[in-house]
Amino acid sequence: MKTVDVNTGTPYQVRIERGMIDRVGEALLTVLGKPCMAAILTDETVDALYGARVEKSLNQSGFTTCRYAIAPGEEHKTLADWQGMLEFMAKQHLTRSDCIVALGGGIPGDMAGFAAACYLRGVKFIQVPTTLLAMVDSSVGGKTGVNLASGKNQLGAFYQPRLVLCDPDVLATLPPETLADGVSESIKYGVLGENEVFEWFENGDWTEHTEELIQRCVQAKAALVEADERDTGSRQLLNLGHTLGHAIEKNSDYQVTHGHAVAIGMVLAARLAAQLGLCELQVVSRLIATLERNGLPTKTTYTAVQLTDAALSDKKRTGGTLTLVLPVKIGLCKLHPVDVSQLETLVSLSIQV
Repeated sequence: MKTVDVNTGTPYQVRIERGMIDRVGEALLTVLGKPCMAAILTDETVDALYGARVEKSLNQSGFTTCRYAIAPGEEHKTLADWQGMLEFMAKQHLTRSDCIVALGGGIPGDMAGFAAACYLRGVKFIQVPTTLLAMVDSSVGGKTGVNLASGKNQLGAFYQPRLVLCDPDVLATLPPETLADGVSESIKYGVLGENEVFEWFENGDWTEHTEELIQRCVQAKAALVEADERDTGSRQLLNLGHTLGHAIEKNSDYQVTHGHAVAIGMVLAARLAAQLGLCELQVVSRLIATLERNGLPTKTTYTAVQLTDAALSDKKRTGGTLTLVLPVKIGLCKLHPVDVSQLETLVSLSIQV
């Protein structure tokens, strides 16, 4: 087993081990001490694959269980679907001594975490991510939430899990495009500072390092989260590719998935950095080649006006300032605050080929 300790205000451990999906109950006992009611919150796709197995594991360890699944997809990361989770928990008479098991990818994980943060003003929860994107990124760090019509994750809370359990075996059931979403977020960590991780994707041999990949990405995120749990400073580096990536998602009505949009967003950030003289053009070409080698897009047809309009609703905006994350080289990025009045001009530079 590989482990990463996340030393936030509520400390917890990320455990990475094959076969973990069938030992969730055993692992949960190690942090709770005794069984309780465990509400499994997931989506219909993941529920069909793993819901019964996780429930069986919990029951074998003495937990009483119930399960609730939303429809899959970003279009269901809404207040209405989130309210459905809460109403279900209330009908099951969950109390503060009980817990939530967030089972699935980033969407059910974010929503279940937000439900845990708000229900009875806070109940314990654990993350059991089933996608590569959730394992390397969204299940760690305590960001929870849902989308509003105006933008992605605009309603949410910082609320840390008590435990994160990653089973690399479940990645075998992912469709290629879903796996690629997680590859994109993993490449992001390579650009931020994990040079060897970037080279695994550049060379095309990352699948030989799956457990270490998850561990390395989680360690990199944990370090930034520990230094800046509330996302007001250095943690914003994790937004590499996300400001314009979220804008692409919104403009596509979420038909472009998160990881694919972030891949394009990283290329736009690199192009802008090159235009501003912050990095060499080789950084852009190397990033594009690596993303394309791993089946990810690197271009968008949206205009500067469309991307700017969507980016102005970004939750990371502070007054008249928006902080972009720009690469200096592969393995090093910097925060680059810009006045929102300059944003359209900068976006225009980033989409120039």
